[in-house]
Amino acid sequence: MQRHITLLAGLLLGSTLLWGCSPKVQVSVPNEPITINLNVKIEHKILIKVDREIDDLLNDKSGLF
Repeated sequence: MQRHITLLAGLLLGSTLLWGCSPKVQVSVPNEPITINLNVKIEHKILIKVDREIDDLLNDKSGLF
């Protein structure tokens, strides 16, 4: 009986010590607003393949565009 009491007391003490070591997670709101600085350079290259007849038509009537 003495052995059971000692074992129970040891388990109780061990679980109490492990309970105190449990991690704590907290989420808090920052005091300052979040700023994101983006330096982005976007370049576009568009290639158009034109049929020879349409190219000649566009060259003859250059005032279309």
